[in-house]
Amino acid sequence: MEVKKPSIYIASGIDNKNIKQIYYGIEEEEIPFTFVDDEKIENLSSMETIKKAYQASLSSQLGVGIAFDDSFAYLHQKSLPENEPLFRVRTTDLENLNQLGTNAARLVKGIPFKEIKEGD
Repeated sequence: MEVKKPSIYIASGIDNKNIKQIYYGIEEEEIPFTFVDDEKIENLSSMETIKKAYQASLSSQLGVGIAFDDSFAYLHQKSLPENEPLFRVRTTDLENLNQLGTNAARLVKGIPFKEIKEGD
């Protein structure tokens, strides 16, 4: 039996160098994160991105999941409705991607979020 380490789960099917900003934000807050795929979450690769984030949050022992595609990154928490992620940011906005990662970790810690500037 595999022991799951408590961590934020990150689900993705793409390679985007900007996304590293999310990892940096999580690492700054010293919370572990784990990449997940179809081995950890069944049919993950065929899901819409928001649903990937939601399923990642359900599978994470910390209840927090992130997923991203070519356009957006989503932060989800397991107690939210599936189609209502906590945050959505453009993958071209490096500052907001970093804040998304920071806020994922802060959600785990139960401390106030950093501001994410509203975009489209």
